Amino acid sequence: MAKTKIIHVQGREISLISDKVNDYISLTDMARYRDAERTNYIIQNWMRTRGAIEFCGLWEQLYNPDFKSIEFDAFKNESGSNSFALTPQKWIDATNAKGIISKSGRYGGTFAHRDIAFEFATWISAEFKFYFIKEFQRLKAEENDRLKLNWNLQRTLARVNYHIHTDAIKENLIPREVTKKQATFVFANEADLLNMALFGKTAADWRTENPKAEGNMRDYATLEQLVVLTNLESLNAVWIPQGLSQGDRLLQLNKIAIQQLKTLLNNQTIKKLK
Repeated sequence: MAKTKIIHVQGREISLISDKVNDYISLTDMARYRDAERTNYIIQNWMRTRGAIEFCGLWEQLYNPDFKSIEFDAFKNESGSNSFALTPQKWIDATNAKGIISKSGRYGGTFAHRDIAFEFATWISAEFKFYFIKEFQRLKAEENDRLKLNWNLQRTLARVNYHIHTDAIKENLIPREVTKKQATFVFANEADLLNMALFGKTAADWRTENPKAEGNMRDYATLEQLVVLTNLESLNAVWIPQGLSQGDRLLQLNKIAIQQLKTLLNNQTIKKLK
């Protein structure tokens, strides 16, 4: 049976519905960071963006076999226009979505699977996402101590972004009927695009510099870098279908990485958490 839990992020209570498998997090509570009086408006404003529609739709295609893809395509085509509007309930009713739910009662409101909630936090602000992940990580660490679960923040954050990122590459960069070897080459190339944008080097460069290290470059990323990396993966997955060249995407991703890392690393409150 799912239980409601509370975490505190920058003085705000954010409720979660958790069971042994999934965590659904209150978007309504998270939206109060932007506007405490108009949470529904904040959520709808996010859902009308093309990036939100594509992310939620790809998540459903990965994990919901009953998802209605035709209705999703209609929303995606309309998203971003001035006249387009979408509420959580309309999204649920039209597409049979499972990643976003509505709940009544004391801790009611709009809830989303943690993968989607992380994406919503990205849209709110990099700083808010940092604190949110920090508190969510603390909650899971406490649960691990009690239940001895092998929960890993980096693996959880990377899982859905990896699938969505590679799915976008598959659909837009890889020609039909390519070999597995060719497909692997394209994926590695896109992965190194993100590595260059965030770390300033490719995976091969890092391996040459660290021949005795276990794992890979991303295993040694800081929490700040990990937060920014998930943001870059989401942005790249949106830009690939738009036909932007790798060169253009690299320049934009690098600028965003620099800006977000400066914001996180220069925040005095964040420094005190370490």
